[in-house]
Amino acid sequence: QRQQMSNSSSITRFLLLAFTDTRELQFLFFCLFLGISLAALLRNGLIITAIACDHHLHISMYFFLLNLSLLELGSISSTVPKAMANFLWGTRAISYSGCVAQVFMFAFFISAEYALLTVMSYDRYIAICKPLHYGTLLGSRACVHMAAAAWGAGFLFAVVHTTNTFSLPLCQGNALDQFFCEIPQILKLSCSDAELWEFGLLVITVLVGSGCFVFIVVSYVQIFRAVLRIPSEQGRHKAFSTCLPHLTVVSLYVSTAMFADLKPPSVSSPSLDLVVAVLYVVVPPAANPLIYSLRNQQLKDAVWKLIS
Repeated sequence: QRQQMSNSSSITRFLLLAFTDTRELQFLFFCLFLGISLAALLRNGLIITAIACDHHLHISMYFFLLNLSLLELGSISSTVPKAMANFLWGTRAISYSGCVAQVFMFAFFISAEYALLTVMSYDRYIAICKPLHYGTLLGSRACVHMAAAAWGAGFLFAVVHTTNTFSLPLCQGNALDQFFCEIPQILKLSCSDAELWEFGLLVITVLVGSGCFVFIVVSYVQIFRAVLRIPSEQGRHKAFSTCLPHLTVVSLYVSTAMFADLKPPSVSSPSLDLVVAVLYVVVPPAANPLIYSLRNQQLKDAVWKLIS
């Protein structure tokens, strides 16, 4: 045990997975990540500024959307810049403290985002199923409290998992099979006697995540039942169009995250893990603002007014 602990404490850096050893391809990946990052920064930045500046958008739905954009900017900023730097300099290294910071930041932003998506499903449920109570149930104070709870839940999740992950003795080297410091990859380096505690934490996380997912599903079942009772086709279309972007984002988030975390070992390989990680880490922050603004005329108008 003492030898294991000394191995763990002697690690000063981790080696991240290299996409390729070819310099030309490394530069190509750098350009690809740069393009996606700039798209995420521009789109989320436009949404944040448009919502903040346009008083017509000062309602709960857009307040939560502004928070979602802030979280997405945070999540892509916690992983992609370091990967881009490694592509550019042709290195794989990340310092121990840099890895701790990356694990904490990524866990914080991703879990807060999931909590916020759960809150947003409640917002849509109240808007469509209880429209007369919308102003009282989702006033500005209630919205601030709900958003703060989502950020707080993310912070708590990140503290618990980061503390637990880096308190485990590591005795399997320092090479990670991922382009950023990901908790499951660090746990692969740990000594087997610490797995039970992490398994308990994983069970709690899955239970809480499943609870949020069930809440979202139940909310949407109620929403669809209410929408189908709307007599006019135009009314049904309008109600669906306010829910569809949120439902699309939730589906993308849940499907990629579930596949990344729960796929059987038989289908796991470093290249597949890499593709899945890019799909749930890098792509959503650039794609989600587009999904939200495509079917939302009010938001499109506000963004267009801002640009012009």
